[in-house]
Amino acid sequence: MSTTPGLWPVLDYAGWRETLAGLQLRTQVVGKVRLALSPWLNHGWQVPLYVTARGLGTTAIPMSADGDGLFDLEFDFVAQALIARTSSGDERRIALEPQSIAEFHAALMSALRSLAVAVQINDVPNEVPEPIPFSQDRTHRPYDAAAVLRFWRALVQIDRIFKRFRTGYLGKSSPVHFFWGSFDLAVTRFSGRRAPLHPGGVPGLPDAVTREAYSHEVSSAGFWPGNDQYPAAAFYSYAYPEPPAFRDRPVRPDGARFETGLGEFLLPYDVVRASTDPEGSLMEFLTSTYEAAADAAKWDRTELECAVGLPGRVRPVS
Repeated sequence: MSTTPGLWPVLDYAGWRETLAGLQLRTQVVGKVRLALSPWLNHGWQVPLYVTARGLGTTAIPMSADGDGLFDLEFDFVAQALIARTSSGDERRIALEPQSIAEFHAALMSALRSLAVAVQINDVPNEVPEPIPFSQDRTHRPYDAAAVLRFWRALVQIDRIFKRFRTGYLGKSSPVHFFWGSFDLAVTRFSGRRAPLHPGGVPGLPDAVTREAYSHEVSSAGFWPGNDQYPAAAFYSYAYPEPPAFRDRPVRPDGARFETGLGEFLLPYDVVRASTDPEGSLMEFLTSTYEAAADAAKWDRTELECAVGLPGRVRPVS
């Protein structure tokens, strides 16, 4: 086992499945507030959440399309509350507890109105089966605070390692960010070349959004806590468009494999958690799957790559 098991908690999908489903919908309500008030950024980068020292947050959002103020929203998983803060110093808190999504949605909209945030959101969830509008979803949903806290503590470690991996690339690279639609933490590298038009057809996601997101060649890696199709936490890596022989390339560490049904390489979270060197194992997966994509697609790696960054040390340029 890892010498620091507390840093890599157990993530039992079956044990927190219902809490996870409710948490995903809560993040979608918050994410759609950010979406409604933020100018579009390439690949939808204006919409994700970010891992914070307390949970998941939005960063600053304009209070209205033509206003001067800013606000942010943060899921504080230590205090188990959603916190809304404005640049004028006002704050509102909404408890994270067992409740319906309709109750959570109403509480957030009320809090935003009280803060003078003018927003209307698309009420229908994305990328979930049989979506029910937030305001109409009155199913009482459990909330296992301990399970949510474990999930966030895993994200803290993964976010740190993803950010370290990101430093080894000179080409265009996404921030490390959390997509509330697919409920995954991701980081993406770009070759700089245009990609063929994406065919679309992603369930619960408009084709225009998918095509804009995949307008250029990518190698993307991430982490998600599992779903009913794959009921276990795992790391993933894929390429779009998938180059010839990509899925046949060898990758590391032991336990990583190409999952044909999902069209991507997977590494179970438990393999990393059980490793004597979790960070090294995850970096192996991120690096080797990127190399598989870049080599298969003939990216100009000598121009795109650099050494991994070190704190307080300027990258040398010759």
